[in-house]
Amino acid sequence: MSRYRRFAAGILLLELCLIGICNFVIAGYDSHRAQKEYLVDVSRAAQDMREGISAKDLDMGKYNSLLSVKIFDPDEVCNDEYRIEDINGTWYRFCYLKNSGSHTVIMMNGMWIVMWLISAVVLYMMGKKVIAPFNAMEYLTTELARGNLSVPVKAEKSKFFGRFLWGMDMLREKLESDKLRELELEKEKKTLVLSLSHDIRTPLSAIDLYTKALATNLYDKEEERQQAIAGIRRNADEINHYVEQIVQAAREDFLQMEVHNGEIYLSKVIHMLVHYYAEKLEQLHTSFIVEEVPGCLVYGDEDRMIEAGQNILENAIKYGDGRSIRISFSEEEDHVLVSIANTGHTLPQEEMAHVFDSFYRGSNSEHVRGSGLGLYICKELLHKMDGEIYAGTAKDNEFTVTMVLRKI
Repeated sequence: MSRYRRFAAGILLLELCLIGICNFVIAGYDSHRAQKEYLVDVSRAAQDMREGISAKDLDMGKYNSLLSVKIFDPDEVCNDEYRIEDINGTWYRFCYLKNSGSHTVIMMNGMWIVMWLISAVVLYMMGKKVIAPFNAMEYLTTELARGNLSVPVKAEKSKFFGRFLWGMDMLREKLESDKLRELELEKEKKTLVLSLSHDIRTPLSAIDLYTKALATNLYDKEEERQQAIAGIRRNADEINHYVEQIVQAAREDFLQMEVHNGEIYLSKVIHMLVHYYAEKLEQLHTSFIVEEVPGCLVYGDEDRMIEAGQNILENAIKYGDGRSIRISFSEEEDHVLVSIANTGHTLPQEEMAHVFDSFYRGSNSEHVRGSGLGLYICKELLHKMDGEIYAGTAKDNEFTVTMVLRKI
């Protein structure tokens, strides 16, 4: 804030200096102009008198600076500025008034002072309403970066930052909630791993005993050996069961996404997707075609549906050839189908059945960064919204992902 005060003071001081310089220049110009004007008027009046016009007959309205013209009397006191001229052998006193343009200067100075005061008020209000609240928020990003999510964001009534701080506080609460959830999941995961590790020891010990007995030919009869082998298989199946539980728990970590279903306008979802991607695709020189959106309500979570659409469009950008992306619509019974197609389909047909598997990345993803979770998350989200999703190859070698949404 102190830097802003110095900046504002510098601006106001600079304006005062400019006003002073302008006054100095105008004063010099007015002085020169006024002197030139009265000299011209005296010369004109003297010339008229030399041509036969008497002092009494002079039209004083013709001369802006002249006050009076009289025969010069050295003993007469004159309080005005005057000049002595010889007119046909007689000396005359030409009294004049210097017009310095002081009224104009006063008006201009008044305007400059008003403008200076306006600048001072604007700078003061900016400092109070914008700079001061912004400086007060300096702690915010630092605290968030440090992971200090428990301190609420201070409320700010400023119309410039009120909604911003409200949004930041919502972000802080969301990060804090995610952090607590992550800690709980980590705790549950460790508890599960420890429990399963303990449970796995029993079948592992049994397998170890069976293999040692077989290795030392402890069993003489073939029937006993077959029973030992069956025991190894049984315990191995039990271990596989525990491993599947671990894998399932690991998958569920990122699938615990809240979905709040309700009535949403499909047009609003598509509008947000177009808003997010129209400029990006224009910069990539990719044709972005969006057909007319049906005016209907669908069942689902608006934010999650937008997220699913974003995942599909990101895939279309990453794995397409960049020529065209198209969003089209069709209706079947009580459902509306939203299809997102991209040109440049290069995925073999035999891999199409796996595109919605978790962590699956096709053969066309060798030089493309990704996690293999985008379409898997889309599938899980659509299922939670009572919908469906599928992929296929359309005409002109287009790869199409279609979301099936239930109409209301």
